[in-house]
Amino acid sequence: MLQPKKTKFRRAQKGRMKGNAQRGNQLAFGSFGIKTLESKWITGRQIEAARIAVTRYMQRQGQIWIRIFPDKPITKKPAEVRMGKGKGSPEGFVAPVTPGRVLIEVEGVSYDIAKEALRLAAQKLPVTTKFIVRRDYDPTQNV
Repeated sequence: MLQPKKTKFRRAQKGRMKGNAQRGNQLAFGSFGIKTLESKWITGRQIEAARIAVTRYMQRQGQIWIRIFPDKPITKKPAEVRMGKGKGSPEGFVAPVTPGRVLIEVEGVSYDIAKEALRLAAQKLPVTTKFIVRRDYDPTQNV
């Protein structure tokens, strides 16, 4: 499961996710990708489930880039605990994403395989996504 080896602070504030993604909103590595259309926290488990779905469908051909990393600690208080008495203990890590953020990129497979693999990955994620293709992609060249 994805999580940082070490963090500067054990607990983080919730923060706000307003506006669109200012960085990480263009394809940088692959020819195909999925871009999120809404703001949400994505857990390390969800990212891992999406990665497994893509690699299984692509049968380990081509290359995959995961463009988000869960580095924000999330805390949770135990069940049936009264209010107050401080912040809960860290439970896991999330990656906050805003609209326009590229989540996964794929290269080295055909358009059809990439589209289906990324559709399967999108089903594992809690956000609505959009399939995107590199502007200079040439469908005539068979990969």
